[in-house]
Amino acid sequence: MLELLLPPPVDPLWDLTEAFGADTRPERLNLVLGVYRDESGATPVMAAVREAEIRLAERSASKEYRGLSGNLAFNRAMLSMVLGPDGPDGPAERAVAVQTVAGSGALRLLADLICRTRPGTTVWISDPAYVNHRPIMEAAGLTVRTYRWLDQEGMLQDLAGARRDDVVLLQGCCHNPTGVDPAPDAWEALAEMAVRDGWVPFVDLAYHGLGDGLDADLAATRMLAQRVPEVLLAISCSKNFGLYSDRTGCAVVIGASRASLRHAETALQNAARTQYSMPPEHGAAVVTAVWEDAGLQASWRAELDAMRHRISANRTALVEQLAALGRGAEADVLARQKGMFSMLPLSPEQMLRLRGRFAVYGTTAGRVNIAGIGLDRIPCLARGIAGVLEERVPALVR
Repeated sequence: MLELLLPPPVDPLWDLTEAFGADTRPERLNLVLGVYRDESGATPVMAAVREAEIRLAERSASKEYRGLSGNLAFNRAMLSMVLGPDGPDGPAERAVAVQTVAGSGALRLLADLICRTRPGTTVWISDPAYVNHRPIMEAAGLTVRTYRWLDQEGMLQDLAGARRDDVVLLQGCCHNPTGVDPAPDAWEALAEMAVRDGWVPFVDLAYHGLGDGLDADLAATRMLAQRVPEVLLAISCSKNFGLYSDRTGCAVVIGASRASLRHAETALQNAARTQYSMPPEHGAAVVTAVWEDAGLQASWRAELDAMRHRISANRTALVEQLAALGRGAEADVLARQKGMFSMLPLSPEQMLRLRGRFAVYGTTAGRVNIAGIGLDRIPCLARGIAGVLEERVPALVR
């Protein structure tokens, strides 16, 4: 059997991470994976998360199976966080939620739900897109088309071609890989198009809290949930709770009415059963403990804000350094971005030279993790960017 296995494609992000590990240059910078790092280069455990883990350990609850929907209190917490304060007719009252194996698991469960509901459905993804969006959608048997992301008018023109019952995958905030989000009027236009043309918004939420603040980052998603009859949400707790390796996420289906959801939760449960049976408990228990305790939630929100401010300070410093090096046009591009990632205005060839000459590791598409670098290393990054743009090494700005 194994001799018939053809060489599969390698994951570009993990392939770059392995190359970084083999690089012996002391000045090397790993800006590939989407993890938050502090000034020391470590990915910290948030204080509220650590305290919640201590309390859970002291309680020493049973490790009995939770069930196919996972931790139900966690699912309620996710609906409360993402959809906000809800009245009797609000979107949370017409939603079901299932805990998943992180955001990627939520994407796949919801993709399976789409395929089982209507095989061959077309899912529209942004161009450029998160590297795993197309593989997940296609692995579920869906047809993938693309719409322009960095051109707002072009985005709306492309999505004018979306048909009734198509699905449009949108990142709710802090777009990966570009760091560029639609303006509020564009979100309004998207909601109007979805209602008018009958397509379903599928919102990927992985970075809420790291752009403009938690509520501001969730505003577009909440608006869609209020206005559009059917909305799908894939929620990750990896970034804003720092639970990367605990693989904690949630899949949400919002219907036109509670009655329209009568089979949705069972369909998601069945999809989970065939993939991993049920999700891990630890991360969900931690998030629930943080969300349900007013003191822990306040601590978590404050630390999340501190992370957001540090990311913003990194981007501002990079913009200032590039401007001082005479790269004002490139600095202006970066200044319009937000969240963990920035899309450098470099070609794939220039990104390869940035890696080869300056030991800066980002994707060939130009994506770098702006949250993965210490402030003291920003001048080196700016120097490298300017160097490959000018084909020479400019003087270091101090």
